[in-house]
Amino acid sequence: MIKFYSSLLFILLAFTSCSKSYKITGVSSVSSLDGKKLFLKVAKNGQWVAVDSAEVVHGEFTMKGSVDSVQMVSLFMDDDNIMPMVLEGGNIDVSISNTKLTVKGTPLNEKLYTFVDKKASMDARVADLGHKEAKMILDGVDPAEINQILTKESDQLMNEINVYVKSFIAENYENVLGPGVFLMISSNLPYPLMTPAMEDMVKNAPDSFKNNPLIKEYVTKAHENMQSIQEHQMMQQNEQQAASMPQPTVANN
Repeated sequence: MIKFYSSLLFILLAFTSCSKSYKITGVSSVSSLDGKKLFLKVAKNGQWVAVDSAEVVHGEFTMKGSVDSVQMVSLFMDDDNIMPMVLEGGNIDVSISNTKLTVKGTPLNEKLYTFVDKKASMDARVADLGHKEAKMILDGVDPAEINQILTKESDQLMNEINVYVKSFIAENYENVLGPGVFLMISSNLPYPLMTPAMEDMVKNAPDSFKNNPLIKEYVTKAHENMQSIQEHQMMQQNEQQAASMPQPTVANN
């Protein structure tokens, strides 16, 4: 009998450790979301697959269930990707407004949105350079001096952003935030490409990161695109060289 209960306890503990419950409590001040259905989706085999859903009623919605493993997901309204989040065990609080999106309550979501907020603040500083340029022009500053000053500031800010993004991804290579944020950053590009900073991230990453199916798919497509671009550029250069060469003259008999 003791053996039976010991075995049963082991099975229950194993089952509990593999599956954790989550509860998402959402609040929205965006009136257009009222009455709409929101979907929690995960990327699988190049497709977004719904794992949960809820209707927004009077600015509130709730989702709950169990998750076998921590997953990077996104909250959708129809086909519109509203915001990323981590589906993990615990109570997850989501807030949606016209100016800010936040997810709190669980460790990885807290970490993710600390990153999102800081990155947004850094991006805002880059955007402010345009206002600074306009003010300098109105103040009569020489255009060459404006260009020199703003180019230097822009380069410094972009380097600061790249260092921050690379360090965050490196710190999270071994969990879902590393691949998730890498793909978030890459989504800002017009199509899959590998910038020098992205190449460094992948080069220095552990195998667990490199072998992530979504990372492998992105890197493969990016390298294919870059190869096509290089071939197209080479073709254009050859055509230009051929056009610039003197044409042979035909002698008249």
